Amino acid sequence: MRRECLPVSNRLPFALMLAATLLAGCSRPPELIGVDNPEIPAEHLAEVSRHKVFITTTRQATEVTGAFFSANRAPELGLASVVATVPPNHKVGELERPKELPPDPRTEFSIIDPVVYRNDASFVAEINRELARRPPGQRRLLLFVHGYNNTASDAILRLTQFVEDTNYQGVPVLMTWASAASAVRYVYDMNSALIARGKLKEISDIMVQTNAESVDIFAHSMGTLLTMEGLVDAQKAGTLGKRRTINNIVLASPDIDIDLFRTQIEQLSPEIRKKIYLLVSKDDRALLASRRIAGGVPRVGATDAAKLEGLGVTVIDLSQIHDSTSGSHSKFAGSPEVVQLIGAGLNRSGGFSRGRTPGLADMLNNVPIMINGG
Repeated sequence: MRRECLPVSNRLPFALMLAATLLAGCSRPPELIGVDNPEIPAEHLAEVSRHKVFITTTRQATEVTGAFFSANRAPELGLASVVATVPPNHKVGELERPKELPPDPRTEFSIIDPVVYRNDASFVAEINRELARRPPGQRRLLLFVHGYNNTASDAILRLTQFVEDTNYQGVPVLMTWASAASAVRYVYDMNSALIARGKLKEISDIMVQTNAESVDIFAHSMGTLLTMEGLVDAQKAGTLGKRRTINNIVLASPDIDIDLFRTQIEQLSPEIRKKIYLLVSKDDRALLASRRIAGGVPRVGATDAAKLEGLGVTVIDLSQIHDSTSGSHSKFAGSPEVVQLIGAGLNRSGGFSRGRTPGLADMLNNVPIMINGG
């Protein structure tokens, strides 16, 4: 169904109108979870890539076609999985998303085979089956926390594209919190992210039960606020990095008050700080809008990299990258150069630092990406 564009009320603050202009168009692409093409079933196409994505969520379930999970907040953590397919014509840094249903898996991403798990044990058992398909050394989990203004379909597709383009060798696990997926509901999203914080320990408990050798954490935009709050809570509880090895913590375009971030970082151990990588860009238009909504307080993801020195984290400055198909706020996935850089950092020992990652220095010699600290 096509949506008509509705005018934004002139009573809204200018910043909110600016956010609506920058972060969303007048219509969204369709939700497509569980929508297969009866004429071209994705499961019958040998040439498509397939990724099984495990889902933890604080969204309520819905019967709406293609949605699977709604924007409403659920009191209990939901557990599910899907199979996402990538078309053979896929280009690195792009997300070939269908504009109408059903998708054509030969040229577009699709999301099929949705499964809901009724308990932790069945969820863990299925993750273990996926881990067992990988050789030792690749039995890792990637916990991906999406950002503001996302549906469940948005998050699954972005994670799938990210896994495909980075060639991530482990098993992806999505944490999708109850974003309203509406540009003018920024405050609802922020509150939803904070409400979801209490479920991160539960997610951690589930991941510890798996046979994973280690975990990577990747969060984007407002999802970084949720992630940092969860890390601080785990640090206070004395469990952070103690029950399962954490390889990397990547925070892309962090939508966090700079002063709040400094207090969060101060509460983390030096060992955890060394694992944190910030992807920042001074031209991030979405975060400039977020700054207006926040009363002018700078957001971490749009801060000059020099101002983040001394925090004990590694800052990757993407300000000079201008080839992102997803705009300035999602360079982590929309720029071929950046997504391949992240893949090199995640898949090799040594993280993202020039001196510790074989081949990374050569890559950085050819692109305007600066890595500082660490």
